[in-house]
Amino acid sequence: MKLSQDRILTTHVGSLPRSAAVIDLLYKKENGETVDATAFDAAVAAGVADAVAKQVTAGIDVVSDGETSKVGYATYVKDRLSGFAGHYPRPPHLDLKPYPELREAMTRMMGKQAFKRAACVAPIALVDRAAGAKDIANLRAATAAHRPVEAFMNAASPGVVSAFQSNQHYPSHEAYVDAIAAAMKPEYDAIVAAGFVLQLDCPDLAMARHTAFQELSEAEFLKRAATQVEALNHAVRDIPADRMRMHICWGNYEGPHDHDIPLEKILAIVLRAKPAGVLFEAANPRHRHEWVVWRDARVPEEKVLIPGCISSTSNYVEHPRLIAEQLCQYARLVGRERVIAGTDCGFGSFAGYSRVDPAIAYKKLGALAEGAALATASLWGAGRR
Repeated sequence: MKLSQDRILTTHVGSLPRSAAVIDLLYKKENGETVDATAFDAAVAAGVADAVAKQVTAGIDVVSDGETSKVGYATYVKDRLSGFAGHYPRPPHLDLKPYPELREAMTRMMGKQAFKRAACVAPIALVDRAAGAKDIANLRAATAAHRPVEAFMNAASPGVVSAFQSNQHYPSHEAYVDAIAAAMKPEYDAIVAAGFVLQLDCPDLAMARHTAFQELSEAEFLKRAATQVEALNHAVRDIPADRMRMHICWGNYEGPHDHDIPLEKILAIVLRAKPAGVLFEAANPRHRHEWVVWRDARVPEEKVLIPGCISSTSNYVEHPRLIAEQLCQYARLVGRERVIAGTDCGFGSFAGYSRVDPAIAYKKLGALAEGAALATASLWGAGRR
């Protein structure tokens, strides 16, 4: 994982807006309709190439494939692993439960979530290696054509898989996440072997407190989060820490978020995870103040902070000066080389389901690059851009 050696680098969380053609094909597959495999592969490859080109044009240094081939960042695994079936809707998030009119308004504005929430009903095993290999090939081709500084690829963590796909087979949660970790290990290893940085998506360490695991007490949740970090660490035992980063968040949606577990209660668990890079929400009004938690924490020297400097749930385009101010704030905590400019979350966590207009998403990424340039001038001297 490249560091900000002579300037503040820029990146984002991973998912980006898909084209209408890709979204249509993804949901046809999701709904069990017949889809021409050649047409699907061509549409996804073109989508990845377009996403990488737009990221580079916007000034993003460390790019992704936009998660183009996936309906959802945590639900795609049901198509690559055995053991998952059905559709099991979840109760509303704790912060949204008291506001049925808001939930209805969100559905009108963003559309109904059409992806399937399967459950684990049988033993888990990797059954489709080809899908991951195609993702790697598409990103390799796109990066060869557009030459970003570096590229990363997302993969669901064992914990977030368990948060989205409930366990109806294994005797305990621990046994369930261990099985997921074993099945996901080949995907993690393949991404790094291909030369990309592996990003483990870990919203289960924060968001799941008020969503999938809302029935747990806080103490029970923290114990479960620690178990999930242990499973993650075991799955990536053969990967160097500096070839990985992880993303934590409290949910990529515009809601009250007044049930979000505070960062200070989970940070020690997060810092036990092996990945060197940590992407986290820091731009939105519920979590921007938590820079003081990082200030007061003992952050290991090998950790790289990638704070979200732009929101993924608002069409406001953040001012570059505000972004620069935030980056300099974190640079004062851990040093400029250990800070990379990031985003709160993805702009397409689920295909076709986003509050942010696709064109504005890239406009915001451009503002991130401008802010990083201003921070660079401040941290390295006015002559450096």
